[in-house]
Amino acid sequence: MELSVLVNKFNIKGRLVSLQPFGNGNINDTFLAIYRNTFTETQVILQKVNRKVFPCPEMIMENMHNVTKHCHEKLEADALAGRDDRVWQMPRIIKAKDSQDYVVDESGEVWRVITRIMSAHAFDVAQGPEHAMECGAALGHFHYLISDMDPATIKDPLPGFHITSGYLAAYDATLATAGAKELLGASMEAKRLAKFVEERRDFALCLEKAEKAGELVKRMFHGDPKVNNIMIDDVTGKGTAVIDLDTVSPGLIHIDFGDALRSICNPAGEEETNLSKVVFDEDLATAFCKGYMREAGAFMTDADREHLFDAIRLLPFELGLRFFQDYLAGNVYFKTTQPEQNLNRARVQFRLCESVEARERSIRGVLKKL
Repeated sequence: MELSVLVNKFNIKGRLVSLQPFGNGNINDTFLAIYRNTFTETQVILQKVNRKVFPCPEMIMENMHNVTKHCHEKLEADALAGRDDRVWQMPRIIKAKDSQDYVVDESGEVWRVITRIMSAHAFDVAQGPEHAMECGAALGHFHYLISDMDPATIKDPLPGFHITSGYLAAYDATLATAGAKELLGASMEAKRLAKFVEERRDFALCLEKAEKAGELVKRMFHGDPKVNNIMIDDVTGKGTAVIDLDTVSPGLIHIDFGDALRSICNPAGEEETNLSKVVFDEDLATAFCKGYMREAGAFMTDADREHLFDAIRLLPFELGLRFFQDYLAGNVYFKTTQPEQNLNRARVQFRLCESVEARERSIRGVLKKL
């Protein structure tokens, strides 16, 4: 089915004048559709939900329906009460002409149309402390919006995602293979990384243990709060929306908190080969935390706050573990352009983890003041 025919199955006012590939996402096929009539222009996002990543796209759409419905109702109530210092936004699902949330093409692929957040852009790296603060505010506000959702109403789109014990089990299974033993035997750097993992096994389960002990409560988290999923208003410079809701799941908000800081506070990026450049930027972290706690602090418990540092330390370790496991397994999950790429990615994340550990006292001091 031609894309122009497919998108016109949705209830969009006006005439289609443009339909082009959009964005640089790695999961879903994404297109920008522009509709016009005599008086106005409408821009929407057409996406095919990737079955290789999400085997049940219909479930993803059910989740998105429930999440956006809950958040839109809360946003409208807060706006009427004058609680916010800005207009917060969230994409809206545009119904198909048969009143469904999606269209299934002749190949069985699921397509959706959502509204585009206008006059706002996301960045691939933190632009400075002010930008980091707005990223923190946007994520904190998103957590506030979903904090009172019943996790039972959302089906887990990626079972095992961000469960560190599961990644450790996969790592241990890989270590037992002949290929992994050969790679470890041939590389002093791989041996060093393996030692790094062994020294932090007990720590790696800190959040899971806290949840089992009843110290932390499972709520909802975004699942992919990287900096380019946070929209910044072009006019005001304030955070206005968190997008890409496919991975919203029942879980600990600490996962998002730590992962966002992992992404924002390493200006060198995940592919840096000079490890001396990989440093956890405390100025960006402080700004992010201030913005986050301003929006999320009201619903967080003392125990939630107590484990925030653990999350900052854990998430680079967890991603480094995943990169290292994939390297030892033969690079079967993460895309690579050369054989040692996942090994270097692991080195970067483990160095970032070390940088966080070296700054523990200072970071904890910042968190206590918020």
